[in-house]
Amino acid sequence: MSDDPNIGNAVDVRLREVLDADLEAFLAHEHDPEAIRRSRSTPRPREAFMKHWRTSVLGDETCLVRTVLAGDEVAGSVVSWWEGERRFLGYWLGRPYWGRGVGTKALALFLDTERTRPLYADPFHANTASVRLLEHHGFERTGTVRHGDDEHILLVLSGPLQSGR
Repeated sequence: MSDDPNIGNAVDVRLREVLDADLEAFLAHEHDPEAIRRSRSTPRPREAFMKHWRTSVLGDETCLVRTVLAGDEVAGSVVSWWEGERRFLGYWLGRPYWGRGVGTKALALFLDTERTRPLYADPFHANTASVRLLEHHGFERTGTVRHGDDEHILLVLSGPLQSGR
């Protein structure tokens, strides 16, 4: 194992089921000013955040969602969900875990479980680190989409369709 903190194997990265206690860390990650700037997302107030996660994410049996652990710390989350006929992937890592290989390892682990193809992602166009991470895992640019006033890159991970529906 390397001592280089930029090598994914240097950090023990695991995925596990989401615990209700994890939501507090997810909320803090969503409210980080730099994360907001990079993702172009609007953070939800606490109660709206908790309701969304408990109802729309954890309460939706078609969502696959995991907590990302770096060592024993909650580093973030990875989730996939259906939007119409398309399966999307999203992830969020706390800033202390950026650039340390945590996202690379977590996404690899998640993609071993989430077998639906094609699988889509649509990061904000200026979030180059996120775009690069997805491309590293085989996602290819297929165009752009707009969310409000913001342009996002539409990426797809192709392969034989293995529908989770």
